Amino acid sequence: MVCLGNICRSPLAEGILASKLDPTKFEVDSAGTAGYHVGELPDKRSMTTAKQHGLDITYQRSRKFVRSDFQTFDYIFAMDRSNYDNILALATTEQDRAKVHMILNQISPNSNAEVPDPYYGGDQGFENVYQMLDEACSIFAQKIS
Repeated sequence: MVCLGNICRSPLAEGILASKLDPTKFEVDSAGTAGYHVGELPDKRSMTTAKQHGLDITYQRSRKFVRSDFQTFDYIFAMDRSNYDNILALATTEQDRAKVHMILNQISPNSNAEVPDPYYGGDQGFENVYQMLDEACSIFAQKIS
């Protein structure tokens, strides 16, 4: 799960998808394409929203997406087009590029819809993002489980 700073959208996406998969069979992680917040906790509003839905994401720490993530993960989900493009810029093979997807394409294939960044908005923006990601992660979890 990848967004810009790895403090709002991608930590929620990581927590949501991890809650839907068997942890002995799947590893779920998140990162940001920018290193603005490396080592920091998710945004308090993301942690609050997750908690309201029974998820604890307080163990997460922000990290930057790196080229070796292509070897570590089978699926790489971008929250928006800008981050999608930034991830692809690090890809060195066609195999790498094939792993990168827009997360909301799980709901509406080929729409390339973006998960809005709730950082500068109010609490409702985080809830809206949670709902989008929950639906997308449910669909994806069903596909791979």
